[in-house]
Amino acid sequence: MAKRFGGKFSPESNTETGSSRRRQVSVDPVGGRANVLFLPALVLVATNIADPALELLIALVGAAALTLAAWLMRGGLRAEAAYNARKVARRPAFPRKIVASVVGGIGAMMAVMSDIATVPTLSPLLYGIIAGGLYLVAFGPDPLQSKGMDGVDTFQQDRVARVVDEAERHLTTMRETILRAGDRQSAARLEDFVDTARELIRTVEEDPRDLTATRKYLGVYLQGARDATAKFSDIYARNQDVQARADYLALLDDLEKNFAARNRKSLLDDRSDLNVEIDVLRERLSREGLRLD
Repeated sequence: MAKRFGGKFSPESNTETGSSRRRQVSVDPVGGRANVLFLPALVLVATNIADPALELLIALVGAAALTLAAWLMRGGLRAEAAYNARKVARRPAFPRKIVASVVGGIGAMMAVMSDIATVPTLSPLLYGIIAGGLYLVAFGPDPLQSKGMDGVDTFQQDRVARVVDEAERHLTTMRETILRAGDRQSAARLEDFVDTARELIRTVEEDPRDLTATRKYLGVYLQGARDATAKFSDIYARNQDVQARADYLALLDDLEKNFAARNRKSLLDDRSDLNVEIDVLRERLSREGLRLD
């Protein structure tokens, strides 16, 4: 039977860190079909570059609109993916996908208008409407309703959103910075910590009451981890300092254990709150002469 090769010094080995987590591969929600939306703008400019000034100007405006539509659609797809990944989420404040469809329709209309001499009057408008409709059919509209927000204090949710956004920026910076070190084991270990930190983030998002207890974890601790990652990456990139890597991996171990412990405590507190609510409800029902078996 075939046996996979590995060992203490294998890049995929987590022996030193003690981590055995299997991470899910994150897929970019944009995908190739959204990236293809940038091509019509290039084709439009290329096919009208030798036209008279007025037709060329219209073509350039149309190409700019098509490029803006493609850029908005990419942002809308990422915002929708973030919305779908959370149990509690507000609808996007700016409907990028819908606006992208409108702008894309305008771009298509301008593309047809660039051939003024041979196109009837209503054709640009009809082509624009059809193109905008195809955008919506292909990619769908933005989420138009918030989910899981019933009974949630919106003011507290706004505070959570600000803390979460800052925490996500720290995590993103850490993932980008660790690449400078050129060490696959450190990068993989950091991904484990990022997963644990995001579990705590999701817990806070679902119950904003945990914000006070977890704010220092998502702010001060992540900022310190970000700075430590930057210093380690610079040192290891210069001289491959083994001791520096060992110290950095030990730091990630400590951080992950503390973040995981904080998350477990938050979940236990949530369960305790639920038990209190159940006991209160049972007592009220008993006063009404009813019993729950």
